[in-house]
Amino acid sequence: MDTFEAIEFQAIEYERTELADLYDELTTAQWDAPTLCAGWRVREVVAHTTQPFRASTARTVAELVRSGFSFNRMADRTARRDAARMSPDELAAAVRDNARHPWTPPGGGPAGALSHEVIHGLDITEGLGLDRRVPLDRLAIVLGGMNPRSVAFFGVDLAGVRLEATDLDWHHGTGSPVRGAAQDLLLAVCGRRLPPGRLTGAEAGRFTR
Repeated sequence: MDTFEAIEFQAIEYERTELADLYDELTTAQWDAPTLCAGWRVREVVAHTTQPFRASTARTVAELVRSGFSFNRMADRTARRDAARMSPDELAAAVRDNARHPWTPPGGGPAGALSHEVIHGLDITEGLGLDRRVPLDRLAIVLGGMNPRSVAFFGVDLAGVRLEATDLDWHHGTGSPVRGAAQDLLLAVCGRRLPPGRLTGAEAGRFTR
């Protein structure tokens, strides 16, 4: 493992631990509240993020086959099933106990694993209206790992806009500037709609709910 990978894995550990601390403080009503992931409550999102820790490769493949080789169908079905089976304490513990788990998504490396944690963590905190700011060093890793393939995965139309972070040296694309905090731009890239006023620029409305 090179030095940069070690930094990425440490960032993953810190992110999971901080999120576990946050989950420990949620009320039952918050666990049942909607998130930015359409159709998923906090329970389903945490079940989804911890699924790679709780299922073997063989079981994951079997689940994928059962879902007709659709990753999205598999993710939705297993998240709903596990959210129904597991208590909030069990879900939070699955995050904390696996803070140093080496899982990485296929082809994504540790930056991809960190992206998974950060994006879904924001799905939860933004959905609950909690003012959690992801540390900029972690956002720099996530945004720095964005490439045309990963951006295309979310299906967001970024044509004709240049995203510019106001708190980080990061930009993406060309065209009319849309400016905002790095974590807000990350959510925009991932297809999440933001409240009015979070982004500025003539095209900011494209990413506003």
